[in-house]
Amino acid sequence: MFDSKTLTEKSVIVTGGGSGLGLAMASAFAAHGAKVTIVGRSPEKLEAAVPQIASEAREEGEADSFAADVRDPVQVEGLVAHAVGRFGKIDALVNNAAGNFLAFSENLTPNGFDAVVRTVLYGSVNCTLAVGKHLLARQAPGSILSIVTSYAWTGTAYALPSACAKAGVLAMTRSLAVEWGHAGIRLNAIAPGPIPTEGAFSRLMAGPGAQKISLDRIPLGRFGTKEEIANLAIFLLSDLCPWQTGDCVTMDGGEWLAGAGEFSDYRKIPRTQLQAALDAIRPKKK
Repeated sequence: MFDSKTLTEKSVIVTGGGSGLGLAMASAFAAHGAKVTIVGRSPEKLEAAVPQIASEAREEGEADSFAADVRDPVQVEGLVAHAVGRFGKIDALVNNAAGNFLAFSENLTPNGFDAVVRTVLYGSVNCTLAVGKHLLARQAPGSILSIVTSYAWTGTAYALPSACAKAGVLAMTRSLAVEWGHAGIRLNAIAPGPIPTEGAFSRLMAGPGAQKISLDRIPLGRFGTKEEIANLAIFLLSDLCPWQTGDCVTMDGGEWLAGAGEFSDYRKIPRTQLQAALDAIRPKKK
């Protein structure tokens, strides 16, 4: 889709880059010339992922890893120092590390709420501020991309910690896009719909019928793919959209719009049956 040199010479940090969507994005960045540092808490997972990313790298693309807990500002400072030492600089950050689970909100424990919010919100803030300070000190432009969700602005039942945390990340994105715009630092977000990935996807499907319910909510009639999100991430990190900042791009097959529309579920009624119903309630001409 893009030239293989689209991200050449860009040093990119991807949190949660050892698996799932983070690994897909990191691989795509390296395939388009980026020098990628993936971050996660499991050294074993990272070590397994680096060769996979490197095997897809083209042009100047390279891959490295650093084990860190993004909830800890000290470890995040170590991450930034490592990436700078390895690749000489940092040009971009993808806040992808996340945690989530389904629960009745009245049964949430303080530790359960804290575990999600500290990873998603605190982790994103820690990494964004650390990379932002690096860019400001270098007097260099850069791009910071955060993976959020459409319920960051609608809210959602049964995932209260995630809804609160993702809303905070979106607010951070919009706030710093204004504050750091003078320095050429762009901040944007992607709000993906359901993307089947190993582990996390199945844990958020409550029962055997949940996947069908989720699929039925999407007007385009299918789940998204990691590759589609990675393509959008490449674009937002690249120099192809230098005037785009403070934006949140939704890629969900129309899911949240369909859920928000008062009459959108009528699309699930066979069209001939719906037409007959509309004809029956239409006022008769006198």
